[in-house]
Amino acid sequence: MLPSQEASKIYHDNYMRNSRAIGVLWAIFTICLAIINVVVFFQPYWIGDSVNTPQAGYFGLFHYCVGNGNSDREFSCQGSFSEFGSIPSGAFKAASFFVLMSMVLIITCIGSFALFFFCNTATVYKICAWMQLLCAICLVLGCMIFPDGWDAEVIQDMCGEDTGKYTLGNCSVRWAYILAIIGVLDALILSFLAFVLGNRQRDFLQEELKAENKDFVVSRLHLGPPLRMDGVRHCSFVELISSMFSLHVL
Repeated sequence: MLPSQEASKIYHDNYMRNSRAIGVLWAIFTICLAIINVVVFFQPYWIGDSVNTPQAGYFGLFHYCVGNGNSDREFSCQGSFSEFGSIPSGAFKAASFFVLMSMVLIITCIGSFALFFFCNTATVYKICAWMQLLCAICLVLGCMIFPDGWDAEVIQDMCGEDTGKYTLGNCSVRWAYILAIIGVLDALILSFLAFVLGNRQRDFLQEELKAENKDFVVSRLHLGPPLRMDGVRHCSFVELISSMFSLHVL
């Protein structure tokens, strides 16, 4: 094996080992992002009451529960994504749609992992990167549009008269909203990592192809011209001069 081939093989082995490790971590965090997305879509804990609110309760994207004012904290829950008209605000409807789209995109991204067995690795990374980027954009839109619906009457009844668009009044942000923001950052980081892995995979394949072509040319030069072709022996220039000199001596 030529020295360049040995170096190329060592580089190839190291790259594949590191690439697999990073790819496995990327896939694991992609699955975690999908779990985050599902949780923030279904859980009704985006905003909620505090010690200063007239009523107890909590709101999600489409489902909400409001207390009846009694000390036993009984809640009346309403809202369902299947019954779109029951969502109390148009902004909540839009936010629900965008978060749903982000959930569909990231689940589709996980399903596309099967393409690694059939397609070029760099291409699959690029496909997943675009899906994750779109997922992040949809989550950002959902998080930005959701506060626009805080002026709904049912929210003002719970959070006080000071509540309005992007003003939460006496209520507070709950963990699902914070988790959605974390999901945005996670999706952006994973998308960037997928683009990097895809580009490195493509560049590595191009470098490997160039190295193979170079080694092929060098090996052909070392072998020299063939000894026989069509039954005729090909001699070098030195051999020809030597034979002529020996004939002259005879």
